[in-house]
Amino acid sequence: MKKKIFVKEENLRKKSWFKEYGESILIAFIIAMVVRTFVIQAYKIPSGSMEPTLLIGDHLLVSKFTYGIRIPYRVFGIYLPGGGTTLIPISSPKRGDVVVFVFPQDHSKDFIKRVIGLPGETIEIRDKKIFINGKQIKDPWGVYTGHQGGEIGQIQEHFGPVKIPPNSYFMMGDNRDHSYDSRFWGFVNKRFIEGKALILYWSWNSLAPDLLHKVRWNRIGRVIR
Repeated sequence: MKKKIFVKEENLRKKSWFKEYGESILIAFIIAMVVRTFVIQAYKIPSGSMEPTLLIGDHLLVSKFTYGIRIPYRVFGIYLPGGGTTLIPISSPKRGDVVVFVFPQDHSKDFIKRVIGLPGETIEIRDKKIFINGKQIKDPWGVYTGHQGGEIGQIQEHFGPVKIPPNSYFMMGDNRDHSYDSRFWGFVNKRFIEGKALILYWSWNSLAPDLLHKVRWNRIGRVIR
């Protein structure tokens, strides 16, 4: 009789152990999903359109709440009803912010660019200079590495003037000669903006000759401006 009671107690302890750790893992998963969806998310840079600000292989953290608490546009590839709707407004994107957004022409892709034009402004590019409402603005971010001919070159040197619709933004990559941005596919509605880029937490140069130089140590912890 005592042996049977002992066995039952052992089974209860095992069930309690599995239940306790199972609940802990589930809670941790839910918290991680909430943080990823509403607070902060990690991204990796796959292209050179934002060089030299962001390099291929940079890993960065993006704030999901800087511009407000919103219904996610998609979660794990699933599009949500009312996705992108702001529930609690906090702020709006400013000129110069580096943001991640859903690509308007393919909602399965995320792009990262810099905000250049704001809602209601008239933007024009003349001789690679940016004019907002007829006045040239300072552009400390843009880098031109070489002239691209044909239609691409014409768009780089001259664009607009065109008025930016309400709740929409004009995005440009810092690597102006090699960025597929609003000059080509138009504006980004605010509901597509997923968050503001904050900081680099890792950077990996796959083209480096050896393992020692593959990690870009001097970029880790760099604030994105």
